[in-house]
Amino acid sequence: MKYALIGCGRISTNHIAAAVRNEFDIVAVCDVVPERMEDVLAKHGLEDDPSISRYADYRALLAEHPELELVSIATESGKHAAIALDCIDARVNVIIEKPMAMSMADADEIIRRSEERGVLVSACHQNRFNVAVQRTRAALEAGRFGRLSHGSIHVRWNRNRNYYDQAPWRGTWAEDGGCLMNQCIHGIDLLRWMMGGEVVEVYGQTRQRFHDYLEAEDVGVAVLTFANGAVATVEGTVNVYPKNLEETLYLFGESGTVKIGGTSTNNIDVWDFADEKDGDAESQGLKEATSNVYGNGHTLLFADMADAIANDRAPYVDARAGRAALETVLAIYQSQRTGKPVRLPLVDCSTLDMVGEF
Repeated sequence: MKYALIGCGRISTNHIAAAVRNEFDIVAVCDVVPERMEDVLAKHGLEDDPSISRYADYRALLAEHPELELVSIATESGKHAAIALDCIDARVNVIIEKPMAMSMADADEIIRRSEERGVLVSACHQNRFNVAVQRTRAALEAGRFGRLSHGSIHVRWNRNRNYYDQAPWRGTWAEDGGCLMNQCIHGIDLLRWMMGGEVVEVYGQTRQRFHDYLEAEDVGVAVLTFANGAVATVEGTVNVYPKNLEETLYLFGESGTVKIGGTSTNNIDVWDFADEKDGDAESQGLKEATSNVYGNGHTLLFADMADAIANDRAPYVDARAGRAALETVLAIYQSQRTGKPVRLPLVDCSTLDMVGEF
């Protein structure tokens, strides 16, 4: 698999690690800051590999490497959509770090153009591959929960001034959004996916309590109503003292209850079903070791994308999944701005609509 990485910031080491573990042929890396490219390559012993080209301009990378089969985009969020569209126009398959775009218009254009050109796009919601998440999804698809009542996602993390000072785009409406868009969107993706997918109404409130040097929110809560009648709540914040506390997903059904906990939905804290099956004892108390809050899912997501390309099928986490997560966050933002519940689907909404909110 001929692969290149665009953007060598904080999350890029997970992308390179996934490419190495899947034995991809790393053709090139790109970043406007040369030191970042060298740093991420050095972390994986690749700094002296003469076959890996370096670029400051991703357009030159695309133009000079027509053999590319897959690119992953790990730049600041506000540049994801434009870079993805250029990759699609170059007929290169794409993995886009979350969020896939900052507006519904851009997300819809990524879907439209990729389908028109026959290019595969995967949204990088890697937590879908967590062991705890996969076991819960299997139980859900087997009908073990029965009819769902409600669910919730709690992302209770810490991000201090030092984190935001590392990159000036963080916490801006043009390039990032707030804690719901940056930190909580993985959990929102899981909640929406597990609860039935189709959200029909969102009511949300967001605040900027402790990070007045940002443009965006540092805490947000919301209530989601699903087409199947179930309801769910969202709580996301970076205001937890003194460090990350949890990313926890609850699912409540008429015949099953599951709590997925840990700092990144990587443990099963509660696993109770009316019908007992082999493996239930193993699932209760499951803990998947992770080195950071990003978990282990990038490697499996990259492997799935390679298989999707080889077998001409949709990736497990496709662009429509990325759109759904984005839509949910933007609906919460729109509800905060208007003070009213928001009906979905969203047609036209962007983080830029929130400029000046705080």
